[in-house]
Amino acid sequence: MKSLTVGSASKERLTPLEIFLIFFRLGLTSFGGPIAHLGYFRQEFVARRRWLDEHAYADLVALCQFLPGPASSQVGIALGLSRGGIPGAVASWLGFTLPSAIALVLFGLGVTYFSGNLGSGWLHGLKVVAVAVVAQALWGMGKSLSPDKLRATVAVGAAVAVTLFPSALGQVSVIAASGLFGWVFLRNSGALPHNQIQTTSGRATGVLMLFVFFLLLFVLPVAAGSTNSYGVKLFDSFYRAGSLVFGGGHVVLPLLQSQVVPAGWISNDAFLAGYGAAQAVPGPLFTFAAYLGAVSTQAPSGWLGAGIALVAIFLPAFLLIAGILPFWEVLRRYEAMQRAMLGINAAVVGLLLSAFYNPVWTSAIRNTADFSLAAIAFLLLAFWKCPPWLVVILAAVVAGLGAG
Repeated sequence: MKSLTVGSASKERLTPLEIFLIFFRLGLTSFGGPIAHLGYFRQEFVARRRWLDEHAYADLVALCQFLPGPASSQVGIALGLSRGGIPGAVASWLGFTLPSAIALVLFGLGVTYFSGNLGSGWLHGLKVVAVAVVAQALWGMGKSLSPDKLRATVAVGAAVAVTLFPSALGQVSVIAASGLFGWVFLRNSGALPHNQIQTTSGRATGVLMLFVFFLLLFVLPVAAGSTNSYGVKLFDSFYRAGSLVFGGGHVVLPLLQSQVVPAGWISNDAFLAGYGAAQAVPGPLFTFAAYLGAVSTQAPSGWLGAGIALVAIFLPAFLLIAGILPFWEVLRRYEAMQRAMLGINAAVVGLLLSAFYNPVWTSAIRNTADFSLAAIAFLLLAFWKCPPWLVVILAAVVAGLGAG
């Protein structure tokens, strides 16, 4: 890759295979949930590869927070789309999703060695390193996106509001209010530097994607109700779950339970066992759908059922981000929208700060040893510039040895 100056953004187009390999490595090492994933993405694509700058990344994160579905996966899909068009978007999704999906299907089919024999120390180490990853993202994004009194106030206010009202509606309301604040009050904060989020697909493709999204949302329930095909019913249930849920993986899980357990597709014990396993794998929590498809009592199940459920739950996110991104890029060019984005970008820092406290910090830092490990991981990431995958492995090993 060409050498780049600070603040520049690479415009290099990549092949789907290159995009897949980049995201596959992230899919293997991105533990800690969606907020940590955004930290890993920022380190990889803003700090290291310079695919886009801090402002454009925050814009993209804010957009995905507004949309239903898994926000971190949508950010990854958008990044793949920007480098390789629709094939690149598919490659980024596959790369980031396959490691956890395969692990959960294997678990569902009976391969439980790692969960049963290695203990929980290494898993706790992965939670601790997520603290360092999110702290590093906060450090970098805070300096760029909340550099003055007004925007720092927006960031802290957003963090307090989302912490007190921790719901998807609360998050969307805070982002909207911060955008309104920016539009009205941030006229003197300087122009938002416009680093284009590349989209190789045009508005016609965007319209087509949005049309398919709404068409499937209305047609699939009709098809499921008029047929005895379990495959169609499975696809419909998981497509609706991915279309209508705001707030990410932990919010979609109760909805999935209501879809598959009362219908007799999966026992409640099997559901809860898979839920526990899903906490131990990297990548998006939505890949829990693959486990549910694999262990279903109906046919198709196994690998075919896993594939149907996995594609169905992620397809809405894919269609929405590919459909909206071309229009989003146009909106970002207007001065009023740029002022609003100054406030929204600061709010994104606040959302990250709130998530840093709960659940990242509260679930990981139990004692002085955890704090020490997190501090060392932060030092390695932020100052020694060690690759995140290496820090993840080191933290897991250290925590595993400590537990042993």
